[in-house]
Amino acid sequence: MTSTASSTDTRQDQQAPDTRPSWQQRLRRYGYSARPVSDVRARLVPPFAAPGTRLWGALGVPPVLADRVARWSGWGGPLLVTLLAGVLRFWNLGSPHAVIFDETYYAKDAWAIVHHGFEVNWDKDVNKLILDSGGHVTLPSDAAYVVHPPVGKYVIGLGELMFGFDPFGWRFMTALLGTLSVLMLCRIGRRLFRSTFLGCLAGALMAVDGLHFVMSRTSLLDGVLMFFVLAAFGCLVVDRDRARERLAAALPADEDGRVRPDAQVADTLSLGRRPWRWLAGLMLGLAIGTKWNGLYVLVAFCVMTVLWDVAARRVAGARRPYTAVIKHDLGLAFLATVPVALVTYLVSWTGWILSPTDGTGGYYRNWAATDGKHSSWSWLFPDWWRSLWHYEHEVYEFHLNLHSPHTYQSNPWSWIVLGRPVSYFYESPAPGTDGCPVDAGDKCAREVLALGTPLLWWAACFAIAYVLWRWFFRRDWRAGAIACGIAAGYLPWFLYQERTIFLFYAVVFVPFLCLAVAMMIGAVIGPPGSSDTRRVAGATGAGVLVLLIAWNFIYFWPIYTGTAIPIDDWRSRMWLDTWV
Repeated sequence: MTSTASSTDTRQDQQAPDTRPSWQQRLRRYGYSARPVSDVRARLVPPFAAPGTRLWGALGVPPVLADRVARWSGWGGPLLVTLLAGVLRFWNLGSPHAVIFDETYYAKDAWAIVHHGFEVNWDKDVNKLILDSGGHVTLPSDAAYVVHPPVGKYVIGLGELMFGFDPFGWRFMTALLGTLSVLMLCRIGRRLFRSTFLGCLAGALMAVDGLHFVMSRTSLLDGVLMFFVLAAFGCLVVDRDRARERLAAALPADEDGRVRPDAQVADTLSLGRRPWRWLAGLMLGLAIGTKWNGLYVLVAFCVMTVLWDVAARRVAGARRPYTAVIKHDLGLAFLATVPVALVTYLVSWTGWILSPTDGTGGYYRNWAATDGKHSSWSWLFPDWWRSLWHYEHEVYEFHLNLHSPHTYQSNPWSWIVLGRPVSYFYESPAPGTDGCPVDAGDKCAREVLALGTPLLWWAACFAIAYVLWRWFFRRDWRAGAIACGIAAGYLPWFLYQERTIFLFYAVVFVPFLCLAVAMMIGAVIGPPGSSDTRRVAGATGAGVLVLLIAWNFIYFWPIYTGTAIPIDDWRSRMWLDTWV
């Protein structure tokens, strides 16, 4: 009998020969490393980390209670973060009691659309009357030419119907969606990273981001668009897990119970109807129905989810994963997203479509019966379709040629470093008025500035570089998904650098910036199995960064909420000349 120590087989403690392609071997020197061989089920659907009770035990919580708290942390943690976000966003929501920035369009358009089904022309001086009368104004009937689809205005109008035609009413739904988006991000981050801590961290970062905060307290469309984009992304992440679970369940297991790849299963298995993907199509349709840049997100997310399917079938052992996806997944993937999104978009125009065609309905609603009555397509398409198509064409031309200079317009190159934020509201109250301290000496400043929390955004610059590295060299799908979300919301604006565009458009990809920072912080803390020294050092550095970001949000709180502060205090917060 031989023992391990005396065995002459010198191969037992050696690694298996590296059979990877030579290009992968060469990339190792730049940080690339292949995934270790493991059970295919674990590779397809990695398990969630078991909740720990160590922290609660250190705080003196009884073991039974600590175990219960840990088990509920998957929902308890996100709900606590959401509660914080909600308190911040709903606190004194009606202040400033004014029509700020583009609320002058969307608050009034929302009120008209939930009553008439289309937007109307308002008198120039009606804002003061609305504020003074508590919203009790006569609704005009003359249709207005507007350049954004109706979904976001229906959302804002729902709040007005519930709480009145006043600042609180028209900001209610954006505050609610902003709060719910924090909850969604916590849960999405948890599913992405398989870590409740990192998921809650991503949500907490967004809760204290200044741009997300201001947009949640203002009745503009971009916050609504952000919500639907994030919801669509979350649906696709859940769909990815469900599809991979189905694939893993169909694979055979060996005599040791380990799930192994199987080419026959991976090449031929149908993954079913996938309802989460259909729900994602609905969310993307609502996004496009809020603002047209949702179209770019639709394209990016469709490509992303198809590549996820290819990767899943490859891991499961498919010989031709692209062919398998084309045969079994691509058709349903298309039907669940593109047609669903387009039908949702069309349905959102129902109020306009059903309005009268005698000239008293929506703008251009009677076009097919007047200017377009001699169209060569009149025999094929109904009047409402041709009128809507004409309207959309005119809107497209407007957006394409929008070059009106604006004080706060900015180039997208400057967005990520917060080069030129947008001032939504500014007043200079005298001492003793509008919250200005009596002893202020000089006048005060009240401002609502759409500015991201600077330390968060500047940290996000490094986080973007990290996720791109992680995606390219480590083939980390999570990094790729985050990068896709950022790219879909950010890169299209580089096609329109000559147009009049603004920094607050960036709120659409703020959730993905927060996911990127959370992922980077997770790397700073260190992977499981790191030494105590490494984890302590990493946790200390990560904690300092998070606390600085939270402090930064608190420091800028007055200029996010329109709180009156002495003019010198306001100047001390203008860190860059371009912020003034």
